[in-house]
Amino acid sequence: MKLPEGVQVFERGWLSSNNILFVGRESCALVDSGYSTHSEQTVELVKSALGTRPLDFLLNTHLHSDHCGGNAALQHVYPELQTLIPPGQAALVSTWDAEALTYLPTGQLCPRFKYDGHLLPGAEIRLSDMMWEVHGAPGHDPHSVVLLEPASRTLISADALWEKGFGVVFPELEGEDAFSDVEATLDLIERLHPRWIIPGHGPVFGYRADVLARSRERLDAFVRSPARHAHHAAKVLLKFKLLERQQLTYADFLSWVAATRYFELIRERFFITIPMVEWIDQLTDELVRSAVARKEGAMVFNA
Repeated sequence: MKLPEGVQVFERGWLSSNNILFVGRESCALVDSGYSTHSEQTVELVKSALGTRPLDFLLNTHLHSDHCGGNAALQHVYPELQTLIPPGQAALVSTWDAEALTYLPTGQLCPRFKYDGHLLPGAEIRLSDMMWEVHGAPGHDPHSVVLLEPASRTLISADALWEKGFGVVFPELEGEDAFSDVEATLDLIERLHPRWIIPGHGPVFGYRADVLARSRERLDAFVRSPARHAHHAAKVLLKFKLLERQQLTYADFLSWVAATRYFELIRERFFITIPMVEWIDQLTDELVRSAVARKEGAMVFNA
């Protein structure tokens, strides 16, 4: 596996997205900054790699909290940093609408940050002395982009494609038709025909037809049963909170759920016949059976 010269991938745990560092002759850039509770580590990774050189540009593939939660910390450490975001939510960032940006309804953290410009689909941007294409990749997030370096055919796929699937299709939880956008983005990736894929989560991998086929099968299953997707999404949100907190009382866990709008939204649309507490009990038990959570007495733990 040979990534383009000057490209370094910081593979993070699932609470934070991967960070991709570009070191060029004239400038240095980072794509995605991870979750806010990992921001100190993100800063240290960047400083260790750059030494005395500044970080000049910060790019966000999309504005979910696990991809931009370290923005504020990096902007504090590098005051001249220029931050570029997809244009669709720029006004929400300017006014800092944490509800519309989904940080409040998902119960996730994201310190306020500023932006300086846009990552426009159809444009190109110079990173580590090479031109990267910006492509719109809606589905998981309606404003997400992916980045392609055409000579090496390296694709930064964010959460549009992982080696074993793709990210939760959040617009579907809000009642919007977005599965078709996921399909269109998978079609785009197939046309781009990358050689290497740097995903939003998990290790860098070589593109293979079976990777895309597996994601298409997963998408087809969700299209046939949107409730299956909603069930999966609810468990992802629960697991994310466990990753963030590591341990808390089950009573506090339920209180957090009650204050997090997405759970009521999902339950009302897909599982209205099940009382909230009973539903969360069922989902938590599933996480325990899958060995990704643990319950002991009054406590629930990440596992």
